[in-house]
Amino acid sequence: MATVLALDVGSSSVRAQRFDERAGPVDELRQEQYEGRDPDEIVGLVRRAIGGRDEDADAVGTSCFGHSLIALDAGGKPLTPVLSWRDTRSAGAAEWLRARVDPGAVQARTGAHVHPSFWPAKLAWLADTEPDVFRGAARFVSFCDYLYEQLRGVAPPCSLSIASGTGLFDLIAQQWDAELLEVLSLDASRLPHISSGPQEGWYPAVIDGACSNLGAGCTGKARAALMVGTSAALRILYETERPQPRPGLFLYRLDERRVVEGGALSDGGNLYAWLKKTLAQSDGDLRERDPDDHGLTFLPFLGGERSTGWDPDAKGAIAGLTFDTTARDIRQAALEGIAFRFSVIADLLPDLEEVVATGHGLLSDRGWIQVMADALARPVTASKVEEASLRGAAVATLERLGHPAAEAPLGEVFHPRAERADAYRSARERQQRLYEELRGKD
Repeated sequence: MATVLALDVGSSSVRAQRFDERAGPVDELRQEQYEGRDPDEIVGLVRRAIGGRDEDADAVGTSCFGHSLIALDAGGKPLTPVLSWRDTRSAGAAEWLRARVDPGAVQARTGAHVHPSFWPAKLAWLADTEPDVFRGAARFVSFCDYLYEQLRGVAPPCSLSIASGTGLFDLIAQQWDAELLEVLSLDASRLPHISSGPQEGWYPAVIDGACSNLGAGCTGKARAALMVGTSAALRILYETERPQPRPGLFLYRLDERRVVEGGALSDGGNLYAWLKKTLAQSDGDLRERDPDDHGLTFLPFLGGERSTGWDPDAKGAIAGLTFDTTARDIRQAALEGIAFRFSVIADLLPDLEEVVATGHGLLSDRGWIQVMADALARPVTASKVEEASLRGAAVATLERLGHPAAEAPLGEVFHPRAERADAYRSARERQQRLYEELRGKD
């Protein structure tokens, strides 16, 4: 029986576990937490999580956070920490880029917006603020490419999946985008070679969002994965011969035939944690009340905006405060606010019928899942896969080995409540008016 070792390198932890040829776990899950952006620290934690188990596996597959950037010198040593999607220092560089390219044309070619989350803005920022680093870097890579080089001893190829998540990759031509390279004064020889072939059983890493969909069984245009981890996203994964990105959304490749499309929020589990830390006595089941019980309107942009407006300078806002407002009111309005932003994304996916909830940030709060169903006006099914991205890395690897995975298990279904529909519809409209008002003032 074939076994694969799956790795999941997330934005704050790494996980490793072996799976059988039906994508069922066969040994213990090992997990290591980390903070900071030291690439060598994360590599060390991955080594510890693996613990030699790659020697007992037929193949190794990895899910890794996307959009990261590291500059390397000629000897392969990092010149920068891991520059992640959450690093918004390149917001000014993104503005500089928008003045020199057609942002709509860039998004149509790459599936990514001109935004500080992605490589073009980060590279322009490095060239401006740290020109010696930019000029002196022999290569620019994603963290997973650096990880594989440290683990395997040779520079690995970069997968289509990770390359397309950089925002510097032409989805149709399947190569680095020529116009952006010219604007950035960057030669393609300083970027990774792109290939999905394995090296001694190690398959190039896949972007974590696509793995999450695979692991939770969310494939096809009709079934979306609603994931809340540190951040949050609503994604579909489907086959297409010609990717066609839609305004407001992202679109990345998983492989030669499949793409992952959807919208991402910078506020998700991080906002949930902030609420618990900041607001005392705010606990309570969200299912007991609806938006009319507090009358607040909350814009969840504490970390800036990605989908659908892609405004890195956006700020969170709350309207409707009175002396009667409680901490619980604010918590409820904030979590409803995230749900309403997801409903805007869902409206841009016309074939969407089913939604599956994934991610610890969401699955740990049944009340929040119910709020999602009410705000989306669609049933939301809780996934029974505990580590969707990890399992997805196993599924993707097993596919390459010719082994179809078993169906992903599903749990409780949360149906939208008809008696709350008017309250949620009105609250969503209030949020949209506040959103448009604040954007109009910028």
